[in-house]
Amino acid sequence: MAWNEPGGNDNDPWGNRKNSGGPPDLDEVFKNVRGKIDGLFGKKGPRQSGGGSNGGGSSGFPGGSLGSKGIGVVAAILGALWLLSGIYIVEPAEAGVVTQFGRHVQTTRAGPHWHIPYPIQSVETINVQEVRTATMPDQLILTQDENLADIKVTVQYVISSAENYLFNVRGPDETLNQVMESALREVIGQTDLEAVLTEGRDLVPSVTRDEMQTVLDSYNAGIAITSVNFEKGQPPAEVQAAFSDVIKAREDRERFINEAQGYSNEIVPQARGDAQRIIEEAQAYRTRVEQAAIGESQRFLSLLTEFEKAPEVTRERLYIEAMETVLGNSNKVLIDSGDGGGNSLMYLPIDKLIEQGGNRQNTTTGNALSSSSNDSPRFSDLPSRVEQVTRDTGRSRARGTLQ
Repeated sequence: MAWNEPGGNDNDPWGNRKNSGGPPDLDEVFKNVRGKIDGLFGKKGPRQSGGGSNGGGSSGFPGGSLGSKGIGVVAAILGALWLLSGIYIVEPAEAGVVTQFGRHVQTTRAGPHWHIPYPIQSVETINVQEVRTATMPDQLILTQDENLADIKVTVQYVISSAENYLFNVRGPDETLNQVMESALREVIGQTDLEAVLTEGRDLVPSVTRDEMQTVLDSYNAGIAITSVNFEKGQPPAEVQAAFSDVIKAREDRERFINEAQGYSNEIVPQARGDAQRIIEEAQAYRTRVEQAAIGESQRFLSLLTEFEKAPEVTRERLYIEAMETVLGNSNKVLIDSGDGGGNSLMYLPIDKLIEQGGNRQNTTTGNALSSSSNDSPRFSDLPSRVEQVTRDTGRSRARGTLQ
């Protein structure tokens, strides 16, 4: 049964008996606790009178005291705890900035370290490898050609020097935003709007980064700019449609130029190849003609030599060779007239007659197969026609002879 339940014993937790049903005496409670503490440090507990009741004399707070040994132990424990509170650990990506009464003393790197505990020294750790981002909201910035550009940029940076970041500039993040806006306005103010919207989208961030870094270095702000990015760079919304048309026309121009350049790259090598081929063919033709001319001249000279030796024989041989060449390349028919005249040989264009007859036969093939008309030329009639032409020719020559 609990000590404070009705009907239980009257003993309290400190071993005192209380009156029936009454609350414990607080003075007695504190005296007993103090006595137990004094007993831990070699002091005697409070004296108690006989009969189970508390006496009047005690070593309470006003009159009692700890021993010198106990005070030393407490002081040693407190001192050890105070010294241990100076141990701190710096993470690999951090730097620890140690200050003594607010003045920078040293900067520590990754690993466990110790400093004189508060209030003499204090440590602030800063992540020096984290890439931080600062954003400048939309701004209408005046360009060099007195136009407005709607610009939004973000800047990424790291802390290059923790002590400079903490002590050289008041409010380094706010300073960074002000430097960013100032540098951007300076760069945009020296650039035309067209350049800002086209090729300047790569150039302006680079120049802005250099300007910002120069200003921050002059402040010893301990900030290193890693990149400046264009989130938005465009004309104001009121004239956006017109600028879109201009940009589209510019893109079309670039596309046409690229297509023409591609066509040129395709045609020019082909034309150069054709020209080289024609030149080589001409050179080959020249060589062939020259060699043929040289051969003909050599043959003529050799014939001249033979002609000078035997003119009649050479002339006859040349005539025979020429006739062989001419007659060997043509269709001919030799007919003996049989009239005893001097013109016993006659050349008839048999090939022309055959060709003419063949053409007529092709045009009237269908009619010739279904009709036996004598008007259509037939190859079977060719001998009679040749004989008739021969007779007519002989009569005309005879008349010319008689006349």
